[in-house]
Parts: sequence; structure tokens; C-alpha cells
Amino acid sequence: MRQHVNPLSRFHQRPLALPPPAELFADPARPIHLDIGCARGRFLLAMAEAQPENNYLGVEIRRPLVEAAEAERRALELSNLHVLFCNANVSLEHWLACLEPGLLGRVSIQFPDPWFKKRHHKRRVLQPALLLALASALAPGRELFLQSDVQAVIEPMVQLVEASGCFSRPAADARPWRGANPLPVASERETHVLQQGLPVYRVLFQRNRQPLPALALLEHAAADNRP
Repeated sequence: MRQHVNPLSRFHQRPLALPPPAELFADPARPIHLDIGCARGRFLLAMAEAQPENNYLGVEIRRPLVEAAEAERRALELSNLHVLFCNANVSLEHWLACLEPGLLGRVSIQFPDPWFKKRHHKRRVLQPALLLALASALAPGRELFLQSDVQAVIEPMVQLVEASGCFSRPAADARPWRGANPLPVASERETHVLQQGLPVYRVLFQRNRQPLPALALLEHAAADNRP
């Protein structure tokens, strides 16, 4: 389901104070898998049951989907999962900066809204400031996983990540796209795309030890990469 919400609207540009891990999870010391744009959250519900040793946080800009995901989470009594309503590019940066070092274990961005029109590209989810916030919170070796069924969407994401210099691909991964999903659970969108016999474009990155670039430099690189 793609129900576009304009993330640049005045309502969605208001920052929200997201609860700290201690208010979200029964055991806040477990590593957190952050899924940005989690939609209905069924991927996270399955992951939380399959790998209870981790905590899972989904963020989603469409409030009805968050409410449905949270209702199911409560029904299943999952204490290692939470889904929050927010605009990732407005509210996540402060939350990430307040995390204890090493707590963020993995970040995934799966099948984000494509915003095909050129004038709408600034609405796409992976913007330079958010990428730097993620890179700052991820310890060396921790993962950033991207996938989409739209090549024109994932290519600028990959170019932005690579331009940052903060991430490297595992040596064994094929280029330009990884063949298999490294996660044990497929999202609903991934399952649907594969059932149609269509390709999925995947890239797994690992945080390296390079320092963060200046935001202005990364914004300039992002502008150069826009079609």
C-alpha cells in the first residue's frame, strides 16, 4: 500500500520528542534494529518474534498504520517492539544522538515511497542530515540495509551513502546489487514484488571508521547526484 503523505507539510515538519529506549522496551540494553518507514509493521512483528534477543523500533509517517501496528503488538504482548509515528527527517536526529554508544545495531530502509517527480525528490526519506545522524549512531561494523523495487529510487540512496565515506560494503557482496536479503524475514512489499517475478535491488552497508563529513559537503554531493 502506498498512500503518500507529504513529509514537507507544516504538520509533518513539527518535531516530536520520541521516547527513550527505557520507555519503549522491557530490556532497553538489547541492540536496536531501527526500521525507517515500517508501514503496517508486519515485518517488525515477525522479526520481534523470530529474534527476541533484539529490540525493534519502527517509525512511520502514516499514523493509521502506526496505530494498527501498535494494536497488534499489544495483542501479541511483544515487549521488544515499538512502532512510533513521526517524520524520520524531523524527529529521529535528536533521538539517535541521545542513544547510548553501541545500542543501535542495525538500520533498514525498505521500499521507501518513490516520489518519482523531480520536484518531489526532496520528499524522499534518505536525506543527508538523516544519513549523518544514522552514521553517528552506528558503531563500526553495524549495518545499514537498503532495498527497493525501483532502481531509480535506490541508486541515489546508494550514491549518497557512498559519498558520505562512512560506510563500506561487505567484501563478499556482489555489485551493484546484493542477491539475497540478509534478514530472516521479508517485508510484505518484498514478498509481493518477488511473487510478481520482478527484481529487488538490495545493498548492505557496514559502518566503517571514517569520520563524518560536513553536512554541506554531503548536501552538495546529493545535489550533484539528482537526475
